[in-house]
Amino acid sequence: MFGLVKKKKSINEKTPFHPRSVYGISKVFAFHTTIHYREAYGMFASNGILFNHESPRRGPTFVTKKIVQGLVRIKKGFQKKLTLGNLYAVRDWGHAKDYVVSMWKILQYKKPDDWIVANNKEQTVKEFIEIVLKKLKINLNWTGTGIKEKGIDKKTGKVIIDVNPKFFRPSEVDYLKGDYSKAKKYLKWKPSISTSELVDEMIETEISKY
Repeated sequence: MFGLVKKKKSINEKTPFHPRSVYGISKVFAFHTTIHYREAYGMFASNGILFNHESPRRGPTFVTKKIVQGLVRIKKGFQKKLTLGNLYAVRDWGHAKDYVVSMWKILQYKKPDDWIVANNKEQTVKEFIEIVLKKLKINLNWTGTGIKEKGIDKKTGKVIIDVNPKFFRPSEVDYLKGDYSKAKKYLKWKPSISTSELVDEMIETEISKY
């Protein structure tokens, strides 16, 4: 929904929209449709703008799941390499369980309104990879830059992570970090599950499949 924002600036409910995909455009449409029904017909209709929320239930096309699933499979010997897109896109990842609690609180609030739900923490895709690597005890050497960047397993000397331009978005969203201070103040909501705990849960679920 926001798409282009100034780097290192948290997004709040007053940040202008600039969607960078048809998916984002459809969400902005839904946002304004909700406001229309609220204002025109007095409906209790609220918008929760939820930043990236993850869990073991994520599908394999989503980058967090793809990373965890791929590196667990590599560790277990079922996969040779993990191929990704932009390693330096910044995201604000939270746990879906926390965000469902926020939805409930939004619906219990005394009046309908619009809310940012986020962690207010920024991480690159590469930083997320590093968290998973550390937990799986995989030691990498990173070489190259841009589309030539690769992660080489120190133990085997083999490339286990590389980059392919086909996984880059046509209009990239470089930076996303949400300011949930309004939800904290009025809904008494804040995230309770850390990225590290989220990764632990995702890894445990993947390992249990083997």
